[in-house]
Amino acid sequence: MKRYNNLYDSITFKDFIDVYKDIRSNTKNKLKIKKFDDFYSINISRAYNLFKNKKYKPYKYNIFLIKKPKYRIIMSQNITDKLINHVVSRKILLPILDKLLINTNVATRKNKGTSYGLNYLKKYLLELKGKKVYALKFDISKYFYNIDHEILFNLLKNKIKDKDALNILKTIIDSTNYDYVNQNIKKIKNKEFIRVNNLNITLKEKDKTFNEINNIPYYKKGKGLPIGNMTSQILAIFYLNELDHYIKEKLHIKYYIRYMDDGVLFHTDKNYLKYCLNKINEIVNKYNLELNNKTKVINVNKEGIEFLGYKFNLKNKLIIKVRSSTLKRYNHKLKLIKNGFIKEEKAILIINSYNALFKYSSYY
Repeated sequence: MKRYNNLYDSITFKDFIDVYKDIRSNTKNKLKIKKFDDFYSINISRAYNLFKNKKYKPYKYNIFLIKKPKYRIIMSQNITDKLINHVVSRKILLPILDKLLINTNVATRKNKGTSYGLNYLKKYLLELKGKKVYALKFDISKYFYNIDHEILFNLLKNKIKDKDALNILKTIIDSTNYDYVNQNIKKIKNKEFIRVNNLNITLKEKDKTFNEINNIPYYKKGKGLPIGNMTSQILAIFYLNELDHYIKEKLHIKYYIRYMDDGVLFHTDKNYLKYCLNKINEIVNKYNLELNNKTKVINVNKEGIEFLGYKFNLKNKLIIKVRSSTLKRYNHKLKLIKNGFIKEEKAILIINSYNALFKYSSYY
């Protein structure tokens, strides 16, 4: 088994400059960028020196709440932390881990994202058209919050020999262990409970929203990845790499796609998929994870299947529809744009984003 060395010391000041250029053009918070740019030479040299002198410790995350399409916590970094996180991702993690992943592990990978997954899904269903088709759709409970730090770190040690690279990865992975993280999440949840309680909405709507807020998890010590980091995205798609290879190479499932914590297997034998479910559950448990109650075997011919934001119906022909919840959000955004609540520049981005989504649909 090959283990990689001399990763950390090979990273140069130019790498920091190049990575920052990408961050600068892709960061939505332009105020953060402006503050960094005001003292650009000092700030980028400081980031590089923290890294090179092995003194990097993440600053506190800015933790905030996203309400659409559902309640979730995001952990935002300052630009220095983001820069170091992206350097580690691009210069240490991606060159080693990406080549280990199966082709149809389709979350957050360059040229292998959602569109790539949708094309595979269409190809699979068209190949299966005319047959009895079943799908095992699995969903992992609170995936990002339950990734085990020790297991993940041991997986990385199996691939990486460089001690300095491992040390900075451990520092980043363990950054959810600080007490302030859960303290801030608790404050955010309590504040949102109060806000919703004061809204002029029905009791049913309040109860539904309270339940969503209540279901926002806290981090357990030694568990979970920061939601929002580039390293987290890469580590999350890598964490279940053994499962992906087991499904393809041991269970011999030809038609399989995973998008982060959601996976789907297609087969013509319903009982074989039930057998696969038991085997998948064993491996998932091995990684201290659990399948949630959305996991089930589906008759695709009768029920269709929802995946990657679409509903796929396989009858005499393949029909692809955008999910009704997506259309509802789109119509809500259009209303906000029409009434002037969204600025023109952002409105164009929103419309283009939805148009890219709709292009895969048979109609909407």
